[in-house]
Amino acid sequence: MTETSRLSAVQASYDAVAVDYARLVSDALETRPLDRALLDAFAEYVRGAGGGAVADLGCGTGRVTAYLDGLGVRTFGVDLSPAMVAVARRSYPGLRFEVGRMAGLDMADGVLGGVLAWYSTVHTPPGELPAVFAEFARVLAPGGYLLTAFEAGDERRRLEHAYGHPVDLDVYGTPPELIASLLAGAGLAEVARLVREPDARERGPQGFLLLRRPPAA
Repeated sequence: MTETSRLSAVQASYDAVAVDYARLVSDALETRPLDRALLDAFAEYVRGAGGGAVADLGCGTGRVTAYLDGLGVRTFGVDLSPAMVAVARRSYPGLRFEVGRMAGLDMADGVLGGVLAWYSTVHTPPGELPAVFAEFARVLAPGGYLLTAFEAGDERRRLEHAYGHPVDLDVYGTPPELIASLLAGAGLAEVARLVREPDARERGPQGFLLLRRPPAA
């Protein structure tokens, strides 16, 4: 599958599930205190580095975007799926949401205080991650932070039905060591790493990495 056809399948799948996705995952953060703690810490790091804007890349229906914005960091969302963005705009009319691709962001270099990639790379084959991570690093200001969440593992699984709808998705588990290495290759320095065991709604361990673009000399 080419990158174009893969992205088209991802977009179509999330367009199909958007409304039910918003309903079914609305309480996810409420039941995951470690996830909230990591988002809280990320927001504190961003504020401490000057409080620049944060882009929630792969924002879906905007629930994590809104959570971060509520922590006092200016946060906006970008997602491949127009239907997801439409739900986010209806749900959080005071926030900004845009349709866009993670590997081709419509942003200038170094404009963000933070980048959040909350499970947004799980449909990206490992071979395509370096280009995505290079784009994350490009838009981060010196001293800015990246927080990424992903499925920790080394297997690909096929999804043909999710959230009550037919879908056409591959989900990639990726070892934390590989994610950290690829992000280091993009010029980001690791600050913290966490792997937690799955809860009742998850299939396997969940990985989290906090990184920083080194400040300017």
